[in-house]
Amino acid sequence: MTYQLFQETLLNGSSMINKVIKNSNIIITFAPDNTDYRQFKIDIASGAQLTDANNNVMTSEQANTFLATLP
Repeated sequence: MTYQLFQETLLNGSSMINKVIKNSNIIITFAPDNTDYRQFKIDIASGAQLTDANNNVMTSEQANTFLATLP
């Protein structure tokens, strides 16, 4: 499973990620009440792959530093 960050933000200022599973894409907003968002944080903390908006794979350290900035 891979997660990719989007460069765009929603009108309310929320950022988005794209979850890629077997050629399917699921868009997830950074909203604490969103169960997919909560699972994203668990997955990344457990070592799932996270890429930036340019599709560069982030190291575990970079991904965890990014997680620390999220609500």
